[in-house]
Amino acid sequence: MLTLDQIETAQNKAQTGADFPSFVHELQLLGVKYYETFVFDGHTVYFDAEDREVTSPAKYAPLEIASEANIDQFRIELTAHQQGKSDYQTFCQDAARYGVEKWMVIIDKMTCTYYDKNGEEVLVESITDHT
Repeated sequence: MLTLDQIETAQNKAQTGADFPSFVHELQLLGVKYYETFVFDGHTVYFDAEDREVTSPAKYAPLEIASEANIDQFRIELTAHQQGKSDYQTFCQDAARYGVEKWMVIIDKMTCTYYDKNGEEVLVESITDHT
């Protein structure tokens, strides 16, 4: 069964956004089917094939999510993060500033979908090596 320790071990190998594709592949090997990360405090809920879930604790003090999404600016910050130019905390602060409430990664499709406060999809990306 999937454990938080296994997930954290895989996560600790990811130093920047450039490492994200490798992290997702490691989760796939652990049996994760999809997960949701919530920007307001950084906690993540991971689901396996039987829809059993493992929830990580909050990673930082709560952030306020902007009420309107500014996806053009968010894309700029996302690209910088994917190139290893920002750390995870900075990326989450940027996501909150530009109205992203959460993202969902679907492992078998290798997609990451970002959502605003209204639960609307604002950006869908294929997970590839961005370096």
